[in-house]
Amino acid sequence: MSLFRVLVLLCLAFPAWAQEWPSKPVRFVVPFPPGGTVDPLARLMAVKLGESLGGQFIVDNRPGAGGSIGTAQVAKAPPDGYTFVFVFDSHGVNQAIIKALPYDTVRDFAPVMLVGTAPYAIATRADKPYKSFRDVVEAAKAKPDVVTIGSIGNGTLGHLTALLAQQVGGFKLSHVPFAGGGPMTQNMLGGHIDLGIGSAALLTPHVRGGKMRALATTGEKRAATLPDVPTLAEQGIPGVVALAWWGIFAPAGTPAPILQKFWSGLKQALEQPDVRKTLAEGVGMEIIAASPEATQQFVLGEMQRWGKVVKEHGVKVD
Repeated sequence: MSLFRVLVLLCLAFPAWAQEWPSKPVRFVVPFPPGGTVDPLARLMAVKLGESLGGQFIVDNRPGAGGSIGTAQVAKAPPDGYTFVFVFDSHGVNQAIIKALPYDTVRDFAPVMLVGTAPYAIATRADKPYKSFRDVVEAAKAKPDVVTIGSIGNGTLGHLTALLAQQVGGFKLSHVPFAGGGPMTQNMLGGHIDLGIGSAALLTPHVRGGKMRALATTGEKRAATLPDVPTLAEQGIPGVVALAWWGIFAPAGTPAPILQKFWSGLKQALEQPDVRKTLAEGVGMEIIAASPEATQQFVLGEMQRWGKVVKEHGVKVD
């Protein structure tokens, strides 16, 4: 049989693959522990896609190294449409901060969808003296490196955003990294650090409960979950926009018809009112549901922007 005939037969078979998919369980790798924001998103999509597409969608948590361990497993998985990874914004930063990253962020994955974005928030314990971010800037200028700000780790988007804000505003904070949002939050509530930067989803419940005061958000516009809190730009720190984001990727080489069917199923699920409400209220997410092409362009932009911040500030991960 000629090579041309083989290629023709393979092309004709592609639509059949897509029609039959999924014919066995599909694995959603979450490269973070249960909880957080990536895990519940994957579990919600697993339920909704099981209802609409049939088949079984299983969430598999593979945490470690800023999400790179589980993500590396997906990079090496067979590109047959039965393994996908749900990533967080660290996906656009890891290549700049992790030496010998075991995959290429661009070449080893096929983009499926940028699900949505949400701003970060900067907050303080309610009894701290800071009433606005302007107060923080004034205090930090008066006593550089005295005001402390916690993040969920060195090289995370929150840490890099704080560095960028300091560069633009001409002030200096003392960074305190923690191994996740839980430890950082507990240290904020305990009064051990002055400020904390984390996703709006992480900090908003404590703000609403009266234990914290939100000082700023990092979007181009005010956060829907914190409408009374001004952005950094509104408080004299222009151009510092940082968004948490959630995306879905497949191993490079996954058949395009399967990716298209998967994307359509995700889009349909994200249009359901109960899903939109859950993600808006629980995560503060603005649903984007971007195309694969737009998703790739977004990630490339994040990699370029934050890679530059990492290099300029000499950020290293232990």
